[in-house]
Amino acid sequence: MPAHGREGAQTLPRTARVRRRPEFERAYDTGVKLHGTFMTVFIVPNGAGRCRFGVAASRKVGPAVVRNRAKRLAREMFRRNKIDAALDIVVVPRREMLDAPFSSLEADYRNLLDKRDRPTSRRDRRNRPPARRHGGPRAAARV
Repeated sequence: MPAHGREGAQTLPRTARVRRRPEFERAYDTGVKLHGTFMTVFIVPNGAGRCRFGVAASRKVGPAVVRNRAKRLAREMFRRNKIDAALDIVVVPRREMLDAPFSSLEADYRNLLDKRDRPTSRRDRRNRPPARRHGGPRAAARV
């Protein structure tokens, strides 16, 4: 019998997945970006009423077999550490994820989820005007 037909199968249902490209792009463009030791996480509120999860493993992680393992590890982290918020969570794994013990991955993931709730002391960089650089054509004209 197929795995999805088994009783007690530990799969992630389609309703709990970020699946389409526009959903991933929304997370990248408007979400909170958090860097961890083994992964980068994008978190954005959704209107689905439940938490959804997506993994974006690029070819930088390795060949297909390695990327698929990283995705399985990330999905298992999400499955074991459910949160009750209506959020889309997108994980971008790093190569280091594959060599780390699973307990370290879970700790890093939980730490990143906790970070999203902490108030930041720094100003929001997206709303700050670009920094003025010294040098360039204007500086040469003033000399």
